[in-house]
Amino acid sequence: MQYYLHRRPGWRRRLNYWYSRLLRLSGTPAQISRGVAAGVFAGWFPLFGLQTILGLLLATLMRGNRLAAAAATWISNPLTYVPIYAFNFGVGQWLLPLSPLDLEQVNWTSSAELTQMGGQFLLTLAVGCIVVGLVMALVGYGLSYVAVRRLRRSSQLQRLQKVRRNRVNPLYKSRVKFTR
Repeated sequence: MQYYLHRRPGWRRRLNYWYSRLLRLSGTPAQISRGVAAGVFAGWFPLFGLQTILGLLLATLMRGNRLAAAAATWISNPLTYVPIYAFNFGVGQWLLPLSPLDLEQVNWTSSAELTQMGGQFLLTLAVGCIVVGLVMALVGYGLSYVAVRRLRRSSQLQRLQKVRRNRVNPLYKSRVKFTR
């Protein structure tokens, strides 16, 4: 019974694991945030299976953290594909001055009409993905930059407090006698 009371629930344990992983990522907060921004931008595109590759490529070009970019592409996953792409398509329709797609009026036997509708659909979706991806990448950059700086600062303070509390010389890793 005593063990059960002190055991952390599974979700808190996983959150603590990802927190420590974020602290251990190599690079400056700006590099990690550029990687997150690249991954979030790539995650808003309907390129199933290629989102991670696109995120890694963008992170490399932006000199961002590639591991953070690969992880951030999972903002879109099989559970969120449909709402994300429907939203992107709606944003594209709102931004483009094209006539709205009406699937009930399409002549499904005409290949020329289907090709035109497909091109218009892809253009509308691409514009929506680019605009939403850019906005969300900026949001992801800002949030991750603040979070990484705050997390690293708090972990440095905790280490410093531990050193002071144990009165351990950090250079020699041994206890030092303090005399007054």
